[in-house]
Amino acid sequence: MASDSTFDVVSKVDKQEVANALNQAQKELVQRYDFKGVGAEVDFSGEKILMKANSEERVLAVLDVLESKLIKRGISLKSLDKGEPYASGKEYRLEASIKEGIEQDVAKKINKLIRDEGPKGVKSQIQGDELRVSSKSRDDLQATMALLKTFEDADLQFVNFR
Repeated sequence: MASDSTFDVVSKVDKQEVANALNQAQKELVQRYDFKGVGAEVDFSGEKILMKANSEERVLAVLDVLESKLIKRGISLKSLDKGEPYASGKEYRLEASIKEGIEQDVAKKINKLIRDEGPKGVKSQIQGDELRVSSKSRDDLQATMALLKTFEDADLQFVNFR
């Protein structure tokens, strides 16, 4: 077993880059003319991102600004879990959060994908919020990485390639 090569599949986001993207979005909302007088703002409290404006269209425009800043900072939009706009008094709000770790059902989908379409000697197992993939052949592991790059449900990174 010691001769097996392994790598871990994780889904992590750089919190500092998220904070930088949120700060840039806040600055753009203050400067842009089309956001003057509509109460547009973005707040971040640890886990939740709260966007506010006086109409549903403006809230969606605030979301668009935030998404563009996240993309410029190299953060995949697959990591952004956003809800639907809802009315709250005189304003509209939209809540979003940044997903970290691989959820259990997504990990099971990845396991099934590796079993069904991956090379034959590759084994994978769920370890908390990440997956360990192992094989005797490093080439099989690299083929598995290429296969997982096409996975649509989560933003995946590969670490600890040994």
